[in-house]
Amino acid sequence: MSEARHPIDAIDEDDAALRADIRRLGTLLGQTLTRQEGQALLDLVEEVRALVRTDPEAAAAKLGALDVATGTKLARAFSTYFHLANVTEQVHRARELRRERAKHGGWLDRAGAMIAERKVPTAEIAAAARRLAVRPVFTAHPTEAARRSILTKLRSIADQLDNEAAEAVLYGGDVTAKTDRRLAELLDLLWQTDELRLDRPDPTDEARNAVYYLRDLYADAAPQVLDDLAETLRSLGVESAPNGQPLTFGTWIGGDRDGNPFVTPAVTRDVLIIQHEHGIQATEEAMDELINEISVSRRLRTVSLDLSASLAQDLDALPEVDARFRRVNAEEPYRLKARAIKAKLANTRQRLAKGTPHVHGRDYLGSSGLIADLELLRASLARNAGQLTATGTLASIIRRVSAFGLRLATMDVREHAEAHHAVLAQLYASVGEVTDYAGLSRAERTELLARELDSRRPLSHADTPLSDRSRKTFDVFSTIRDAQERFGPEVIESYIISMTQGVDDVLAAAVLAREAGLIDPHNAKARIGLVPLLETPAELSAGGRLLDELLRLPAYRAVVRARGDVQEVMLGYSDSNKEAGITTSQWGIHRAQRDLRDVAARHGVRLRLFHGRGGTVGRGGGPTHEAILAQPYGTLDGAIKVTEQGEVISDKYTLPALARENLELTVAAVLQATLLHTAPRQPQEDLARWDAAMDAVSDAAFGAYRDLVEDPLLPEYFWAATPTELLGALNIGSRPAKRPDSGAGLGGLRAIPWVFGWTQSRQIVPGWYGVGTGLRAAREAGLFDTLTDAHSRWHFFRTFLSNVEMMLTKTDLTIARNYVAALVPERLQPIFGKIEAEYARTVEEVLAITGEAHVLEAQPVLARTLAVRDTYLEPLHHLQVALLRQYRDTGTRSAATPGGGRAPSTDPTLERALLTTVNGIAAGLRNTG
Repeated sequence: MSEARHPIDAIDEDDAALRADIRRLGTLLGQTLTRQEGQALLDLVEEVRALVRTDPEAAAAKLGALDVATGTKLARAFSTYFHLANVTEQVHRARELRRERAKHGGWLDRAGAMIAERKVPTAEIAAAARRLAVRPVFTAHPTEAARRSILTKLRSIADQLDNEAAEAVLYGGDVTAKTDRRLAELLDLLWQTDELRLDRPDPTDEARNAVYYLRDLYADAAPQVLDDLAETLRSLGVESAPNGQPLTFGTWIGGDRDGNPFVTPAVTRDVLIIQHEHGIQATEEAMDELINEISVSRRLRTVSLDLSASLAQDLDALPEVDARFRRVNAEEPYRLKARAIKAKLANTRQRLAKGTPHVHGRDYLGSSGLIADLELLRASLARNAGQLTATGTLASIIRRVSAFGLRLATMDVREHAEAHHAVLAQLYASVGEVTDYAGLSRAERTELLARELDSRRPLSHADTPLSDRSRKTFDVFSTIRDAQERFGPEVIESYIISMTQGVDDVLAAAVLAREAGLIDPHNAKARIGLVPLLETPAELSAGGRLLDELLRLPAYRAVVRARGDVQEVMLGYSDSNKEAGITTSQWGIHRAQRDLRDVAARHGVRLRLFHGRGGTVGRGGGPTHEAILAQPYGTLDGAIKVTEQGEVISDKYTLPALARENLELTVAAVLQATLLHTAPRQPQEDLARWDAAMDAVSDAAFGAYRDLVEDPLLPEYFWAATPTELLGALNIGSRPAKRPDSGAGLGGLRAIPWVFGWTQSRQIVPGWYGVGTGLRAAREAGLFDTLTDAHSRWHFFRTFLSNVEMMLTKTDLTIARNYVAALVPERLQPIFGKIEAEYARTVEEVLAITGEAHVLEAQPVLARTLAVRDTYLEPLHHLQVALLRQYRDTGTRSAATPGGGRAPSTDPTLERALLTTVNGIAAGLRNTG
């Protein structure tokens, strides 16, 4: 962290500016360490860095001998370096994006050029624009290790770096000294800020965290993308309606009940209040923009009769509009109308806080009335010589309000399928019809529930006896109804059924929704959509049959018809990967999309796919743009939902330029796929050959992966070789890491801690294990030429292997071997031998297909970046191993401990040191789980 011997020098001259800024921040960090802790800490940092490069064994020995207090400071130093490197890379990525945009246009410009080149008819483009519905969905899945306080400081550092050049131009001279002074101040504050959370966040804390990003998106990135989209469509001959919703936002926070006992109906209401507090405030700020902008006087331009009549009604109904504004804006009807809108917004805030009924004309219920008021302004301007403002400023504000509403994000509610059946068992028992509901087969339950959904009778009443747990599940549906009546119909739109395994799982939720008055097949009423979540390989394989059976049921088809003939299906990446490995998971999801597409088309239903992707490749992560374009043809018909979570949210949306880029590339990819990927890119015979090859790869990969995870010694090995027991102590999410009553094995372990453990120990099994065996089996079956052909011409296969390459590069079995040697009993170590063998096989087979000399040869910048980071990661790994051994050795024997080992130490200082290494490794790899 001094100027000398910086490993960042390994990056070539093309990255000179990035290299200079990282060196600069590293030097400033070294000065902070000296100021705050003394020269000895900086000397230790430099000594360890040098030893790691020249004598790794000596480095490991030195780190193992450190006392806990010194080890903690050292871990914090390296962790802070990674945070600084990450934010500097973000700043430079944002600069490069701005340069690229200036030279070549944005993603939407490029998509527009491709659409124009293909000569797509204007009518088709207009129809696709109307169907466009992209929705990133923020979840509370716990994968962001950094605290908000740390992220805020890092954002300030980014702003300083980004604004330096602009200040030099504005004020002249060299502003480096001034910037360095501010950076040094921020680094001191960063060092003095605790990176560890004191306690576990509750769902309302998580909601406030999401709101932080949503408010930024409202103010900057989203309006830019929406305006760019409108301009792209205009260049293609299509004028889009400002009140459309091509981009909206979703959230699971406060609605995801699956496995989270802390999400209650009361919490759902509290989270919605928080969202609306900030949504109303953001809308008020937008109205202030409007008031400042539209100063049109009726003395100079006439105003439409509709607007005049509406304004008169507002002024009669809203005595809250200040007399001063009535006077000074008397001849400025647009400003006065905007002030009336602000008064209605203030009344809406008060109504929601008090829980009083909506009063038409005095407040808003949802966004429809607000948008109608804004459309009156726009129409009047358009008819009275204000066309540029109508299609400019005002249209932009309407797009923004349409995207976010007063709610900022639409909440999804999710619950496990079995929870609904538990309620129904008690409901049927209470009416004396079915005494052994749990004993019914799936076919019997489907028949029973299909009849129930088609009937008109109530199955429950206010006093129906239910267990506490079932009462909470049952009450969620009435909470949804009450929320829609209080906040507006768009506040909650989808009800997701986790672990959907049969038609009966969807019908069970539908019957409970009917009981709450949310759906009524006989009266074309459906206030929510029911969304099966397909999470395991078996469920994905059967997804098409399940949807077909559902849509054949008249009562359920009526519900879908009432939802505009749209059926949403969610695809689970994490659990399918954990159960079957990355190859079978990715291939199963790809095949499932084709099956669902074909079934929906046969029934005349539009399919909306919801991709439950995690941050890491092992949980479905990877470049979003490539993932969208790699989907099967015809699966994207304008609408898509994609989860965003944890460190992915902060990485994508912390800096405005990156937020704009990520939103735009998603919208552009969906528009492009909707219009240009409606038929196969290759002949069907080629796809058939590739499919057969992928079947062979998947079958063999699945066998290899299951051979590993079914090894009876694997649970004990996993807990011994990884720091997974520390995840709960990080306090990064409200949801427990394990499913209830799941025991000490791996079956009930959620996908996030599964990936977390393998990642921290650099084995990263979920990102590649089984791929090598699968590819080799296909090669030995004579399919090698087919695979190389697929890699060159099939988007899905090329993207799949690219993601695997990235995970192979992040894997470091030399480091992993240190964990195994120090922490794993000798009788369990043969498992690591399996992992080493499969890793070598995977690297060999991937390189044979790509034709590269080494992994990531085609992505040299990424490869260099990861190599540089390893120099700083290695000390953290050595330190973590030494601390983990001490942590476990000082504990006590406990049969309840995962793996049957010792209960960990209760020394808070030791735990803190370990958690600091966890944060540092997560920052260095840019992944937690």
